[in-house]
Amino acid sequence: MDKVVASAAEAVRDIPDGALVVAGGFGLCGIPELCIAALRDQGTKQLTVVSNNCGVDDFGLGLLLNNKQIAKMVSSYVGENAEFERQFLSGELEVELCPQGTLAERLRAGGSGIAAFFTRAGSGTEVAKGKETREFDGHSYVMERGIRGQFALVKAWKGDRHGNLVFRKTARNFNPLCAMAGDVTIAEVEELVEVGELDPDHVHTPGVFVQRVVVGSHEKRIERRTTRPRTDRPRTDRPKEA
Repeated sequence: MDKVVASAAEAVRDIPDGALVVAGGFGLCGIPELCIAALRDQGTKQLTVVSNNCGVDDFGLGLLLNNKQIAKMVSSYVGENAEFERQFLSGELEVELCPQGTLAERLRAGGSGIAAFFTRAGSGTEVAKGKETREFDGHSYVMERGIRGQFALVKAWKGDRHGNLVFRKTARNFNPLCAMAGDVTIAEVEELVEVGELDPDHVHTPGVFVQRVVVGSHEKRIERRTTRPRTDRPRTDRPKEA
């Protein structure tokens, strides 16, 4: 089945107000930026979004946040977005913070048909408030529910027309987990190849998990650039030649 659609706008056209959307990416690395921008333009509101973070103020999921399109955010890290902080402190945005490994496992569980699991992460902290706890082997564990979204938005390096995906290096992050955890998974790719061109042993997400594929050009913005002053002074720690 050819799963390629003409544009990101067409790919997200049926995401309704109030949908639960899971989105891949870590920081700004490997985020589905085309689909996010298309959702912004579409104006879909009251979204519950599950993602490692919420982008930055003017890029990624921050675009939806600035447009007041997100009602609830489930994340593990939110420290790079001033508008996120403002909306949270003012009560405009509901936030569920989740330990990063637990969030990854909740997505994996949702994609694997596992309703819930127990983890030691968060035991005895605010994370465990209101959740079932049990003791195993002398340790307290917290029950966490698997996460499954109505829609999943992911970004891959390469993909074919059947939806088989390859992620590049750290852009692999949460993307394969989110791809599994969506009832409808939309994958945007940098390069579209014909069926059979991908080495089966190199496919990270099989096409069975993907319903739509869109190809486009990505900005790949850097979230935070850290540099040190350049020095042209010669090194003084090298031994002198005889």
